[in-house]
Amino acid sequence: MTQRVDLAGVMDRLAIDEVVSGYAVAVDDGDWAAYRALFAPGGRADYSSAGGIEGPAGEVADWLAETMKLFPVRQHLIVNRLTTVADLGGSPGDTAQVRADFLNPMRLAGDDFDGTVTAPNFVAAGRYTFALVRTPRSGWRLSGVTVHEKWRHMSF
Repeated sequence: MTQRVDLAGVMDRLAIDEVVSGYAVAVDDGDWAAYRALFAPGGRADYSSAGGIEGPAGEVADWLAETMKLFPVRQHLIVNRLTTVADLGGSPGDTAQVRADFLNPMRLAGDDFDGTVTAPNFVAAGRYTFALVRTPRSGWRLSGVTVHEKWRHMSF
């Protein structure tokens, strides 16, 4: 394998990692335009294991925008990332997959939520599967995100 091919692989992995981190930041910040921009045309998201919906990224972003109002403070920690880039006989391909564990602590908004965060803590955890494609104009983008929630806990 040449150094040029090795460097291309490293650059791909860095770009893919940026998309996955961008996903967490977009959801945590409620930046639904940024969330949508992370997806390739036709990209989909599946939150059904966590009691959510599955569908086109734009529709899921609309659902998240409403649902996340219940959690005014949220933080995604996406760790233990295992990235696999398709191999085209020694050269990187145009598809990739990332399996990564997540821990997602949040604060619930109470019925009389006035912007002050005093409601109980809610934590969900599990594993994401991110499917990515290399696009001609935008580089690596998500073609699919699947949440595999393993557990959740609420504390008062």
